[in-house]
Parts: sequence; structure tokens; C-alpha cells
Amino acid sequence: MPASEFDIIQRYFGEGAGKIIGASTDAVRCGIGDDCAVLSLPVGHELLLSVDTLVESVHFPVNYSSALLARRALAVCASDLAASGASPLAFTLALTLPAVDEDWLGAFSVSLADAAAEFGMVLVGGDTTRGPLCLSLQVMGSAPAGQALLRNGAQVGDVIFVSGSLGDASAALAFLNTEPAELQADQADLLARYHAPVPRLVLGQNLRNLATAAIDISDGLAADLGHILKASGVAGVVRMQDLPLSAALLNHGSALDAALSGGDDYELCFTVPASRCADVALLSVSLGLALSEIGYIEAGHGLRCIDAQNKIYTPATGYQHF
Repeated sequence: MPASEFDIIQRYFGEGAGKIIGASTDAVRCGIGDDCAVLSLPVGHELLLSVDTLVESVHFPVNYSSALLARRALAVCASDLAASGASPLAFTLALTLPAVDEDWLGAFSVSLADAAAEFGMVLVGGDTTRGPLCLSLQVMGSAPAGQALLRNGAQVGDVIFVSGSLGDASAALAFLNTEPAELQADQADLLARYHAPVPRLVLGQNLRNLATAAIDISDGLAADLGHILKASGVAGVVRMQDLPLSAALLNHGSALDAALSGGDDYELCFTVPASRCADVALLSVSLGLALSEIGYIEAGHGLRCIDAQNKIYTPATGYQHF
């Protein structure tokens, strides 16, 4: 007899199966099994919500590993919480499947449980249905009232920073179908950045009351920084020579275009008053995470990318959702 929706939920996502809802948390008063989940916010905090949809052949390859998909999907969504300075609380999952595949679901649920534990989140509900493979995840977090990071606070004179390195995940797309045994070491490094992005949750929380604006880099630095500039009503300048590029990326083609327009980095781009750059340097040391100064905010509109000779560099178009 085919598994019902409730069988799937209980077996792979219920208590004792993936152990996703078994984690101890004061935030969840009622999770899976009721019509609504019930969350308790910390006193003096606001609720932050974000939702992402990932579609097979659009956001991930056909026949992509279900274990890799689970980890990547939750990380991508949790990155929005990081960009807002949120402390993670919980998430929901709407999963559309072409068929019930026990092996696929087993690997998916175990990997999802591991990722949830890594990011400090609990699965509190969702839905399953039949159709082309698609995942929609809604993530929930909290931040002290009035301290959530937004896109609209950048000011003229602010300095632009990014975390980590840029462009690796985009470059990895060329090797997605390469057999593991045939990969060179630097190609494997690039693929790791695609398969397992790291949401910068701790960084985001530490940027409260430090950054004036922030965003996670999903569609490419140029496109996502452009959202900050538009929301803040300012212009920006990026110095190409200051972009943080990995050694692996430099071995593979158009590193600058990958860094500016490739997307899928899930690093944070944020702006800070020039007077507080020393605080960013201290934060970089304390977190053991590179935080690179790449440009500045000026009056006007739009983004200028300049090379070491102050010549304008025109980036490729970032990822387009339609």
C-alpha cells in the first residue's frame, strides 16, 4: 500500500525518525502534529520570517543527492536570517515529490536533521504533496526589538565589507557532473562551497548595532549590493582589486565575473560607518572569519566597479529569478 502523507511525515520527519523535533528548545511550545505550530518569542524580541523555494533543474540539478539537497536548502534559507542578524528558532518545509522513494527520503531526513542541529533550528511543520520535485522552506528567527539588520540604512561615507571569499560556488557549476575521482583538488574545494554553503549566523548577530545595512549574497555581489543601494537611496563604489578571491577560484577562468555576478556565495555584504572599521577588524579576529573592506558608499545612485587604475569595470548580470 502506498505511503500516505501522514505516514511520510511521521516516518521521516516525526519525533524519533529524523529527530528533527527532538531538540530541546524553549521557543517551540507546539510543533509537528497540530494545525499550527506555536512559538514563544524571547522577551523583548521581534519575529523575523523568510521563505525560499527551490525547484529541481532551476535551483539544483536533476538527480541531485537528497542528502546534499537537504543541507543546502536549509543553509540557503538560514542565510536570510543571518543577513538580518536573527537568532534561528524554527522552520517549516513544504516538500513536493514525484514519488515516494524510501532511500531518497531516508538520506534527506537524516541530512536535514543534522543541518537543523548545526544551525540551531527545529522543524515545526509543513506539507507534502505529489508533483515535480520542489522544496519551500520558511525560516523563523528572532532579534531584539529594533535591532534587526535591514537593507535601507546605508549612509554616505559608510564602508562596504563582505565576509569570506566570493565566486567559488558559481565556478563550481562547471564541475557538478564530474565524477568525484576525476576532480582536481581545487575543483573539489569549489564544489564544497556549492554543496555546503555556511550561513553566517554568528556574524549577523554580531553585526547588530554595528552594521548600517546588510544582505546575503545569493544572486551575485553586484546585484545584491545593488539592493542595499536602492533601498538606502545611495550609490556605491567597489574596488575590484580588493575582492576576496580564493586560490581555487583564481585557477578557473573569469574570477572577477564569478565574484561579482556568480551568486550562490551566501556570504554577507554589509555597510559600516568609517569610524567603526576597527570594530570590524576585531570582530574578524574573534570569529576567525575574513571580513574584507571592498568599497564605500557615496551620494547618488547605482554601483560603480573600478579597477586599480580607476577604470570602470562592467559586471555581468547577476542571477535573474524570471
